[in-house]
Amino acid sequence: MSSVILEPVTSLKGIGKETAEHLGDMGIFTINDLIWTFPYRHEDYRLKDLAATPHNEKVTIEARVESVPSVLYLGKNKSRIQVTVLAGRHLIKVVFFNQNYLRTKLTPGAIVTVSGKWDRGRQVINGTSIKFGPKTDSVDFEPVYSLKGSIHQNKFRKYMRQALDVVGKEMKETLPPHLIEQYKLLSIIDALEGVHFPKDSEHAKQARRRFVYEELLYFQLRIQALRKARKENERGLAIQYDLQKLREFIKMIPFTLTKAQQRVVNEICKDLKEPHRMNRLLQGDVGSGKTIVAAIGLYAAVTAGFQGALMAPTEILAEQHAESLKNWFEPIGVRVALLSGSTKTKERRIILEQLHNGEIDILIGTHALIQPDVVFSNLGFVITDEQHRFGVEQRRILRDKGMNPDVLFMTATPIPRTLAITAFGEMDVSIIDELPAGRKQIETHWLKNEQLNSVLSKMEQELRQGRQAYVICPLIEESDKLDVQNAVDVYEQLATIFHGRYKIGLMHGRLHPDEKDAVMREFTEGKIDVLVSTTVVEVGVNVPNASFMVIYDADRFGLAQLHQLRGRVGRGEHQSYCVLLADPKSDEGKERMLSMTQTNDGFKLAEKDLELRGSGDIFGKKQSGLPDFKLADLVHDYRTLEVARQDAAKLIYDEAFWTGDDYRHLREMLEETGVLNGERID
Repeated sequence: MSSVILEPVTSLKGIGKETAEHLGDMGIFTINDLIWTFPYRHEDYRLKDLAATPHNEKVTIEARVESVPSVLYLGKNKSRIQVTVLAGRHLIKVVFFNQNYLRTKLTPGAIVTVSGKWDRGRQVINGTSIKFGPKTDSVDFEPVYSLKGSIHQNKFRKYMRQALDVVGKEMKETLPPHLIEQYKLLSIIDALEGVHFPKDSEHAKQARRRFVYEELLYFQLRIQALRKARKENERGLAIQYDLQKLREFIKMIPFTLTKAQQRVVNEICKDLKEPHRMNRLLQGDVGSGKTIVAAIGLYAAVTAGFQGALMAPTEILAEQHAESLKNWFEPIGVRVALLSGSTKTKERRIILEQLHNGEIDILIGTHALIQPDVVFSNLGFVITDEQHRFGVEQRRILRDKGMNPDVLFMTATPIPRTLAITAFGEMDVSIIDELPAGRKQIETHWLKNEQLNSVLSKMEQELRQGRQAYVICPLIEESDKLDVQNAVDVYEQLATIFHGRYKIGLMHGRLHPDEKDAVMREFTEGKIDVLVSTTVVEVGVNVPNASFMVIYDADRFGLAQLHQLRGRVGRGEHQSYCVLLADPKSDEGKERMLSMTQTNDGFKLAEKDLELRGSGDIFGKKQSGLPDFKLADLVHDYRTLEVARQDAAKLIYDEAFWTGDDYRHLREMLEETGVLNGERID
């Protein structure tokens, strides 16, 4: 890096101690820090035709003053000046606030250049800046920065202009020449000019294109380097499963695997045989058949003499997995056991003894699996279901109960591909994007709150046929802060409406775990007809007889959560229905409701959710693992992200990358991050 670029900002003209302190508050200490502080937008000062300018858009015009300005005093030091001007063939008004000095300058016949927001209906420009005389300067775009302290935009622009002039030709290229040539990217100094002081809109566009690619390439290089380091440093078990037995087991399954399931099974089995440890994320929409894929993987490990473990976040879900796996495995002599917090002491002691002796092949359970006294004989394959419900440390403890076992994480929460290859980029990602044949689509309807009676009428039709229903509410009890339905009130209303005919149950997060399990068990066994609940039923509850769901105040939920909730119905042979009760006030809320009625595809909804809310809102900034990019946007730049991922993978496994001068900067960047030592990306 050039020595000039590392000099303190005080080496620039006009930056003294006080200004340097304000810049320091923004993280700017050197010239290098300064030039990499990008504007968040540009003011567009190109002259525009008012006839083609939309309402409320920023506009710059040249005009002739046609009237004496009128002044309205609004109080101490506050005023409003209005003047009529002729811009081309448009006779309009221009308004300025608190700029009283214009009263004597705006004389009829004067030529002015005015910028402001165009009110098309009133034919008024609410002025933000004015220059006297025609537009003579060549500046069409001015950068606007996020600033702190007493530094104003004009001053900061002067510092930035100085900094770029000082750096000049000394700025060293940060990308390899072949990538610049391949993608026709601007040079680094030209791109910096284009980001800060573009000549025109195309220059700004190409500058952004270069830096978006560079940001995403850097991030993907870190991910690919981490994957490579882990593969080289973490030796796996190379599980040599019995292919013939595996094929015979798949033939025994009473249904045909979808093409997507077959593809994922092959990916998992290939990983099992590899000498490095599997680190794979399996995504599958609600009802896509992840459990049988997991079972095939577990059986493969068992045929090679290893034990398997499957950890689920709730007892209900663990019991459902255990029941399914016992049905498939016990006829062929595979020993399956369930371990949870409810397991009796005597039974638990027997299970632990058999597990340690190798008499249990597959152990299914909740957090109980990670207790210190749970000791496996030869653990080879670990599966974590709904992996986001467990902490990193909990998943690590389970993994450490074997000698580098293969690890599969499963989730029924569809994650957009753009996020899967960033937030989970250090994993291999498998996707089951196909539902089993014959599965009925859930009919989803959006109704207003005043239509509740018709909704309850439809619910009762289903109940009369012996079906069951969910009623989902956002809150547990009444709140002064939000005017939304709450579970306790709704439970009492429905208990009154259906008194003597149907049993109503109530479940929410404040119940003791034993109480929740008891309520859920009653619903599963058909002893409760209508379950009023908060979102605690979002994941893993499987009641095939439930065919109807009502979600109160549905616009309070994100698309991904609505889709997960909807997935609790439609799990049996009966046609199922989901009713969204909502009166959304915002356009985004209305769009979410429409999206839910238009598709049952969780991946499409996840992409829409990402588009509407952004990655940080979906994952939470802390949880997402996504860096704060200066320019890149994962929603709009997903194609560039794909290209950067492919390029990063090629570079990391290319010997020339580790030795050639063209890649020196990229190598130094990786060394600074620590990923070459297998350290986690923050």
